[in-house]
Amino acid sequence: MAERVNHLPYFYGSITRDEAEDFLKQAGMTDGLYLLRQSRNHLGGFALSMSFDRKCYHYTIEKELSGSYVITGGKSHKSPVDIIEYHTEEGDGLICLLKKPCNRPKGIEPKIGPFEDLKDHLIREYVQQTWNLQGDALEQAIISQKPQLEKLIATTAHERMPWFHGKKSRDDAERCILRGPRLNGKFLIRERDDKGSYALCLIHGGKTYHYRIDRDKTGKLSMPAGKKFDTLWQMVDHYYYKSDGLLQVLTEPCPNPDHPVDSFGLTPAPPVPSNHPQKSPMADRCVSAANLNPYMPRPNRLVGGADAGTRRDAMPMDTNVYESPYADPDELQEKTLYLKNDCLILEEKELGSGNFGTVKKGIYKMRKKNISVAVKVLKSNDPAVKDELMKEANFMHQLDNPYIVRMIGICELECLMLVMELAEQGQLNKFLQAHKDVSMTNIVELVHQVSMGMKYLEEKNYVHRDLAARNVLLVTQHYAKISDFGLSKAINSEENYYKAKSTGKWPIKWYAPESINFFKFSSKSDVWSFGVMMWEAFSYGMKPYKGMKGQEVVQMVESGGRLDAPTRCPDEMYELMRECWTYKANERPGFVTVEHRLREYYYNVSKE
Repeated sequence: MAERVNHLPYFYGSITRDEAEDFLKQAGMTDGLYLLRQSRNHLGGFALSMSFDRKCYHYTIEKELSGSYVITGGKSHKSPVDIIEYHTEEGDGLICLLKKPCNRPKGIEPKIGPFEDLKDHLIREYVQQTWNLQGDALEQAIISQKPQLEKLIATTAHERMPWFHGKKSRDDAERCILRGPRLNGKFLIRERDDKGSYALCLIHGGKTYHYRIDRDKTGKLSMPAGKKFDTLWQMVDHYYYKSDGLLQVLTEPCPNPDHPVDSFGLTPAPPVPSNHPQKSPMADRCVSAANLNPYMPRPNRLVGGADAGTRRDAMPMDTNVYESPYADPDELQEKTLYLKNDCLILEEKELGSGNFGTVKKGIYKMRKKNISVAVKVLKSNDPAVKDELMKEANFMHQLDNPYIVRMIGICELECLMLVMELAEQGQLNKFLQAHKDVSMTNIVELVHQVSMGMKYLEEKNYVHRDLAARNVLLVTQHYAKISDFGLSKAINSEENYYKAKSTGKWPIKWYAPESINFFKFSSKSDVWSFGVMMWEAFSYGMKPYKGMKGQEVVQMVESGGRLDAPTRCPDEMYELMRECWTYKANERPGFVTVEHRLREYYYNVSKE
């Protein structure tokens, strides 16, 4: 959301309350004068500062789990901008109506927060080291999971700060901080034995003082009767500026001898003047860490927040099917379409069935590991059916993307068998029908992943031709893969569509007008199907055009009719569906645009 407000002339970035008051005073302190700033203690939150009767008033704008924004006691809104627009007409708890924006003086840009300079580099390092990813798999992980990763990195960033000493006794902390000059404001933070509890050790007047830092039930950190913060680094940044109950402000971090300062490359920086809101001193103390040997947060560590003490939600990268089974060069030596029959163990468990036969669970033995697989077993030896299955196998064997079910290979025993990655949670539509409690944000996450897989197919000049929620499989509740490439075709790079020779049994309700009328299929017709798949997802697995026959659907589409918005669907998502259902193919967005739109929306709604 910060990216969305950065362009606003009255947004000042990560300035302090005192700095906000200075700007309001410089602008005249008229009644209803206001500015917006980034919250320095609530992750993803903002603060509204305004003047009335020559005094300054400040209102925290918190980000709710639903992705909405709210001033405590007020109504929820989609964005901070909506809150401001609302309060230009309704007081609703504010001291007066918002009347005039206090725009930034010429030459002043929004101040960069303490975490902004570091986060992208920290995320990349964390993903590389935690999941050992490289290349496309690394880039896809960052693009798809950035909101969760930002939160994870934010809540663990203190571990690489020079002032954080990990688990240390009170006596050891005193011995450490009293070594060297006893500067006023010299400090360290240590982890106490109590779960989620810390302590600040501070020098003032040559003596050491200890302040307990507790975490409340919502995950907020605070000293007794002090201000509440989401993270330790936000707390430290605040007390660099203001004593706010401490004997004095923090001035100098006491380096942790177990993690020397040079390994972080961190050096103290002078405070930034209040009239120069470019970067916080905290950012200056952290920014050079990015290029040196980092002390990364521990993989799968406990994460603070409302569920402090529980592990973070599993991410796609935690599964054994995120990266290609052939990522190891030794495994790649034996990659072939035809697999050794004795390496496949077929289980009795049946995962599903179709016109071709059944899908069973199995184990495939690779050189270094065994992997769980889904095995598509052909029920007949009809040459035509076998030919179609071979076409699907040859096509899928060329694909390698985390959001597409990978083909491992083919086994031939009594019948032909396609061996594929296993997605145990099954079809997206059935999963959502059975789990009505899945959040809208979770659905956006899954739909975005499908768009990434489709963008990959678009780049490879392949059309899917059967994209629907039934052909999106879930590895976990937060990880989707596109499957069922039985109708897929490669298109000539010099053309932009594939023309089918016959209709056969087609899923008309998912098909674009040009596919039904002229048998033309392209990435743009896949975009139409993607819009229908989105509708299925946001309606929790409902059937599109329920109760209507194929010809009735065709007539409805031709006359300009479209599916209505699902009950709980965000407006932005329904608007994107409508764009996917643009009648003329050349006016429809491509998957590059669709993926970007979904990513932008997903990044700017709150993660649970």
